[in-house]
Amino acid sequence: MKDLFCPTSIVVAMAEMSLDPIMEKIISFCFRYVEDQVRWKRRTKEELRRLREKYPKIQAVVHFASSQEQITEKYPALKEWLWQLQDAIDDADDVVDELEYMELEKQLAKNKKLRRVRSIMKSMKKKLVKIGNRVIKRDPNFKRLEEAVQKLDEVSAYVTNFLKLFEGSKQEQEQEVDFYRTRETGYLPKNDLIGRLKHKEFVMQWLRKPSNESRTTWYRNISILSIVGHGGMGKTTLLQHVYEDEMTKQFDLKMWVCVSNNFDAKKVIADMLECLKKERPRLETLGPLQGVLKEELMSKKFLLVLDDIWVKDEEKDKSKWEDVLAPVVSGGFGSKILVTTRTDSVALIFAEVIQKEVEKVKLEGLDEDECLQLLNSHAFAGVENPPDDYKKLRAIAEEIVKKLLGSPLAAKVIGGVLKNNLDERHWRTVLESDLLDQNSINSILRLSYIVLPNHLQNCFAFCCMFPQDHTYYKDDIVRMWIALGFIQPFQGTIMEDIGERYFNVLVKKNLIDKVGDDYKMHNLIHESASKLFAQKCGKLVVDKESPLNQISETIRHLSVQTTNLDILRKIEKFKHLHSLFLFYEDSNQDLGSALTEIFKASRCMRLLYIRTDHKLEMIPEEIIYLKYLRYLKIERVKSFRFNRLPRSLSNLYHLLYIIYGGPGLLIQPEDHDFLSSEINNLSNLRYLELPVGSYFVICGIGKLKFLQELNMFEVRDVSGYRIGELENMNDLCKLGINCLQNVKDAEEACSAKLCEKRRLTNLDLRWSDTDSRNINLDEYVLDKLQPPKGLRNLSVWSYRGARSAKWMNNVNSIFNLEKIELRDCLEWETLPPFGQLPFLKSLKLSGMPKVKWLESKFNGNDKYRAFPLLEELYIYGLEALEDWFEAGVAAEDGCLFPCLTDLVLYNCPKLKELPSLPSELKSLTIHNNMEWTTLNFRSNSNPIPLETLYVAECPNIISLPLADEIARLAALRKLKIEECPNLISLGEMQTSNNCHLMLSDLSISDPLVLLMEPLRSIASLKKLTIENNDEMGSFPNEAEQLFLKDGSSLCELEFLFLKSLESLPSSLEGLSSLQSLCIFEVPMLRELPNLPPNLEFLSIICGECHPEFKERYREDGGSDRHKIAHIPHMDIRAG
Repeated sequence: MKDLFCPTSIVVAMAEMSLDPIMEKIISFCFRYVEDQVRWKRRTKEELRRLREKYPKIQAVVHFASSQEQITEKYPALKEWLWQLQDAIDDADDVVDELEYMELEKQLAKNKKLRRVRSIMKSMKKKLVKIGNRVIKRDPNFKRLEEAVQKLDEVSAYVTNFLKLFEGSKQEQEQEVDFYRTRETGYLPKNDLIGRLKHKEFVMQWLRKPSNESRTTWYRNISILSIVGHGGMGKTTLLQHVYEDEMTKQFDLKMWVCVSNNFDAKKVIADMLECLKKERPRLETLGPLQGVLKEELMSKKFLLVLDDIWVKDEEKDKSKWEDVLAPVVSGGFGSKILVTTRTDSVALIFAEVIQKEVEKVKLEGLDEDECLQLLNSHAFAGVENPPDDYKKLRAIAEEIVKKLLGSPLAAKVIGGVLKNNLDERHWRTVLESDLLDQNSINSILRLSYIVLPNHLQNCFAFCCMFPQDHTYYKDDIVRMWIALGFIQPFQGTIMEDIGERYFNVLVKKNLIDKVGDDYKMHNLIHESASKLFAQKCGKLVVDKESPLNQISETIRHLSVQTTNLDILRKIEKFKHLHSLFLFYEDSNQDLGSALTEIFKASRCMRLLYIRTDHKLEMIPEEIIYLKYLRYLKIERVKSFRFNRLPRSLSNLYHLLYIIYGGPGLLIQPEDHDFLSSEINNLSNLRYLELPVGSYFVICGIGKLKFLQELNMFEVRDVSGYRIGELENMNDLCKLGINCLQNVKDAEEACSAKLCEKRRLTNLDLRWSDTDSRNINLDEYVLDKLQPPKGLRNLSVWSYRGARSAKWMNNVNSIFNLEKIELRDCLEWETLPPFGQLPFLKSLKLSGMPKVKWLESKFNGNDKYRAFPLLEELYIYGLEALEDWFEAGVAAEDGCLFPCLTDLVLYNCPKLKELPSLPSELKSLTIHNNMEWTTLNFRSNSNPIPLETLYVAECPNIISLPLADEIARLAALRKLKIEECPNLISLGEMQTSNNCHLMLSDLSISDPLVLLMEPLRSIASLKKLTIENNDEMGSFPNEAEQLFLKDGSSLCELEFLFLKSLESLPSSLEGLSSLQSLCIFEVPMLRELPNLPPNLEFLSIICGECHPEFKERYREDGGSDRHKIAHIPHMDIRAG
């Protein structure tokens, strides 16, 4: 949630009427509670019965009110009744939570062992007193529940006053509910580019077009194109299709950053670095961030998308963009930047910054025909061969699109509304809606929210709590919905599965967009929805405390983003909060004391999210006041030490989710202080995300029987840590078990009952490396650890058995496996029949020195289709591997690995030959192999699709017949040939063959390879790396001449790990296209030759360089420093 840090702001939200799940829960609990009472007032029983009878009517009225535009403004009495009803429900829910908490507390006490006799007598005395109190009606909690039910009954009685508003809408409502039950997993259309294909082609042509700018300007390496259009015109969608296009693989690096209206230069640079390095940088100041980005982009040709740029103050924004673009000038020639914006002025700002023209593409509204085509693609998604009945619907659609103002976004979301119900009356209702006649995109979009069923409207309204451009993580959002009671279990269905279906419906209705692997809400939808749900998700941006006074003290949801601790202290007045999102930036003030006051005051809280870069060592123990808390997330921005979670956390029995995240999440297994020893009291816990190692210290983890993920359970021969703890944890989806050598026998292994964990999809089984191990015991243990048939991913490490587990040899038992990894299983001899698994996509085998065949003859057939869906095959250290199949087993021609794209063979010296290259193979790596003297490219494919070929540390290879297959290797772009000292031939070029390799990236250790055809004739090379050669003292003369002859296209040159090299080729000066020169760990190098005048980047890094080199090029007056002074960007670190 990195995007939530922005200038101080407060977001408040009034809870949507979440009646369906919560009221049902209250009524059910109360009826159950009746059974435990000695005597219950007849009046209260009658009230409960009336509530149950009125419940459907209440549901109907509430849903009708939430689906009608401004209905509560027309009928103030209805609005007042809805709030009274919500208050009554919340009060009753609090009482129910309190009673459930007491039940959990009593159950926990009942399970305690070894009580002293005195404690038993004291407990019995308390029970007798309590029973007596109930008999004479003095139980205070019983009284509270009676009052809550009475209040709810009194408010509910008025539902009949509003039923007349509901008449006529019941049938449509029922149809819509049925839709969400039956069609929520339907097809999502992929044709969002309708009407924009010509714009995509223009952008693609622009990306291909080389820059014709002068090479002397500062921003000569980059070009910028601005996509301009009103909100909802498809700017972001257009660039998403461009970004994912195969053509963009020509760029070395790609970055996508959403800028939004809270533009901060540091955040944009940090987002760029996160795209490149897949982790958030820990730097805080602008200078270091710029430095790291400059280094990452150095001489790399990149594509950068800056999405959703706004302009607030042109001068200030220009200065910020200068800060952002300063480090990107280090990028390689031909780098491109695409920006999207609603305003033309953005292009002018960028033009001023880079001092050259910025091209623009203007997106206007779609034609009616295009808009109709887009709407129909969503409205009829998943409908095959629509019958003639749909002709009427298509005619109605033609009328609807006339009101959509040509907006692609409006066409998509209204299409989502129409697909709810393929009924003519429903479509006419949409057509005749006042919202479509207001000539406003916001009004059109609003229609898609108000027709949501009540349960989905609750969930969608909550999503508006987050700021624009927020990245939604599906699993986390679903957990929040559950914590707030929007989802309740029914008929044995898992709540998370229900929530996932809800989320998928919002995606299918285009209310939330899937962007790559992320989910986001379109800014226009967010703006419109936030206005519609103003009372539920109203927003205020403040710099002072005064706006807090405008917020009702009865609000249920609050999001605070601030650096001001005084604002946090004001939160304590909101005593009815159900959720609090706290985003607090670094400060010297005491955050802990403010949290203490909040906890004491806001005791109804169900959800607490804290994200801070404040040095908060621990959450205050006063969190114990939050008895109803279901969801706790603590996220650290910086890697400061967080000593421990509060001890009192183990007394919050309602907790379902605990998530502790941030950088540097590693604790030692012996760090017992991080978690309370009684964390296993939280018997309702469903998800626990903690630092690596913290699971090891949980004693008696089996009490957490609803836990869904246990990444690593460490088995010990100690009570509370034995494998039997897993027996009743049947909700587990992901499970890792370590130290399986501590399992005493097969019977104990069987006590884990893995086969009964029907939801288990990921299983990781590990033994620790020990000198003395009982091989037979390992085999018996693995036999008893049979997973359920639904398992998708299996990993086994350090198993010492000589055979496979019995269940592994039965294809039906492992039928659904998609990923398998076997590692350091030193005695394993014969693999299971993995080749027969129909869904297996990834197979990784390493450290298995006794395996002779990849597939053995288990099925009795001589020929069969082997590994039908396998895409990745990685084989490391299988020293005994002789062939792909056991003698007598063969695959039909072309039926071995038909879908394989990546093959890695490392240290398999006995392997006889490569398989016939699969028709989909893109990458082949052969390393530290083989006894082969040549590498044969046997393949039925023409051309061979191979894009990357690495051959390294193969001392016996004398021939690599690239020239023989040059016509079929047209796709080859990256080639590495290293440490193959006996290589003398790359094949023979045919005189009649006019083909050439189109390599862009070549890595070699011996420069003489450059003299061999077909490398001698390469004219397309962009990058050359010479590395890992301890013998070469100077560059061979013959190879040096090639630099001038064939190096005209070369942009990057690297010399790496050349222990003896004393001089570089003197011909470097003639490489006119060379932009980047990198020299790394070349300790004997004494001086540089004359370098090309256009060279832009020079990097020289060496731990112990030659003293003469240091003297020549030191920054403070080196004798040859002037020879490199013309290079704009240098990084010289000579130790």
